[in-house]
Amino acid sequence: MSLQALTYFVVGLSFAIYIAIAIWSRAHSTGDFYIAGKGVSPVANGMATAADWMSAASFISMAGLIAFLGYDGSVYLMGWTGGYVLLALLLAPYLRKFGKFTVPEFIAERYYSKTARIVAVICLIFISFTYVAGQMRGVGIVFSRFLEVDVTVGLLIGMGVVFVYAVLGGMKGITYTQVAQYCVLIFAYTVPAIFIAIQLTGNPIPQLAFGGAVADGTPLLDKLNDIVTSLGFNEYTSGTKSRIDVFCITMALMVGTAGLPHVIVRFFTVPRVRDARVSAGWALLFIAILYTTAPAVGSMARYNLLETIQPGEVGAVDGNLAYAERPGWFETWEQTGLVTFEDKNGDGRIQYYNDANPEFAAQARAFGWQGNELGVDRDIMVLANPEIAGLPNWVIALVAAGGIAAALSTAAGLLLVISAAVSHDLIKGIFLPNISERRELLAGRIAAAFAIMIAGYLGFDPPGWVAQVVAFAFGLAAASLFPVILLGIFFKRVNKQGAIAGMLAGLLFTYGYIEFFKGLFLKWAGAPWGVNTADNWLFGISPEGIGVVGMILNFIVALTVSHLTAPPPDRIQHMVENIRVPRELEEHHL
Repeated sequence: MSLQALTYFVVGLSFAIYIAIAIWSRAHSTGDFYIAGKGVSPVANGMATAADWMSAASFISMAGLIAFLGYDGSVYLMGWTGGYVLLALLLAPYLRKFGKFTVPEFIAERYYSKTARIVAVICLIFISFTYVAGQMRGVGIVFSRFLEVDVTVGLLIGMGVVFVYAVLGGMKGITYTQVAQYCVLIFAYTVPAIFIAIQLTGNPIPQLAFGGAVADGTPLLDKLNDIVTSLGFNEYTSGTKSRIDVFCITMALMVGTAGLPHVIVRFFTVPRVRDARVSAGWALLFIAILYTTAPAVGSMARYNLLETIQPGEVGAVDGNLAYAERPGWFETWEQTGLVTFEDKNGDGRIQYYNDANPEFAAQARAFGWQGNELGVDRDIMVLANPEIAGLPNWVIALVAAGGIAAALSTAAGLLLVISAAVSHDLIKGIFLPNISERRELLAGRIAAAFAIMIAGYLGFDPPGWVAQVVAFAFGLAAASLFPVILLGIFFKRVNKQGAIAGMLAGLLFTYGYIEFFKGLFLKWAGAPWGVNTADNWLFGISPEGIGVVGMILNFIVALTVSHLTAPPPDRIQHMVENIRVPRELEEHHL
């Protein structure tokens, strides 16, 4: 069976499973639609949470970033994994005990304000649509390569599948679909990693192969260092980012994880408060399987790419791959536009090196090279790695199914929180408080449908690499929602004026900084207006890490305004105390 036919079969089978689960678990009430009726077991919720959170950024883009950034890419591993510790300890059990449907609903009741609810909805929509843009880019990449359809057609297919199980099944359908998607994506990620680990080092465990040796006895990382430095790149195992930027990116990703609304809402779906903490532990375990594998995948992908493109001695006449002899994977990815070649010196060979390094660029000109000729999109490395390594077609098809599962699982969770924000927080909570449950459920489904269409549009012209866009979403979450949720649980004195001012200050500062340097969404306005170099960054902090400054600003503004205005009513302060009392102790006193 051809690769295309096999891919259609594997991906089509996975879609059929997702849709069948959605039909089986169709939502019949708003409780089912928003929080799966609070009947999900901790293990299933942990698996669904892992799939919800391990998006296209984790599956497709993170190892690609590690492949090209090396040590600097470790910030994504540390930040995204460490965030779950914060979530399990500081937020999940308390929010579950509160027992509402959405994060804006918690903020509205804790801060006794409809305005606070509206501001929280605005923050949630900013975060979620930024995040979903990265997922839809992932869907487009997978479809355009493996199903060999136009990106537009691929996005429409992906939107259709999400529409069925998100609109029909709601949180109940999404939860059990995400359990299946986790199984697909983790199998698709680890199987090729095992194959390639055996090929390169003879060790079947990728985590151990990462520290193993290649065929000539040289440790894999030492060999990779030798190759990349010979081409003018920085050492793979050394970093170039400043300490403050590494700290801020890591912290922004950690705190952003704990403030992501589509992750938080997962802990509303379990039966008991204790189950929220337990399911966070399960989620961390399921996530760790992929995250401990990612460094090995990134290093092996970079090694395979360089060995293919630069098989001989640097500078030798026959040291570079002849373009006419390029392998099949190169040609097929070239057709997607994600691998490009420009023969600048007309020798018919592919010169791939760091021409931004002045010292090596001068040396390269002595070889007759006139600039780097190869462009490789970072987001293709995990998807292309099995092809570069010459793995069987069924493994390549499995990777395609895994990439789509990762993107769609997170997209569905994001679209549902957007839907809930519109139907439950705005329509029912603000404009039509007496709306019937049946009409609210209908409004939720209509809102989900519109959100899917907007998400598909963002997928046509995404604002950056998948992991980069997702990092921006985490920064926005860290700067806007996390502080007011944390203060709402642990600080009785914080009032509605402080919460509203803090959210707006954190969101506007962080979004403005990202927009200034990256032109995230305002491309039509000629953005970015600034120059995205470390010399222009505030305190040397990149846009990916600026959420930490936004978070600090949020805390300062919220606490200052709260102490300059009237304290919250006594009933609110008693509610905060009650949220922090463990369930068992509360029942003992009763």
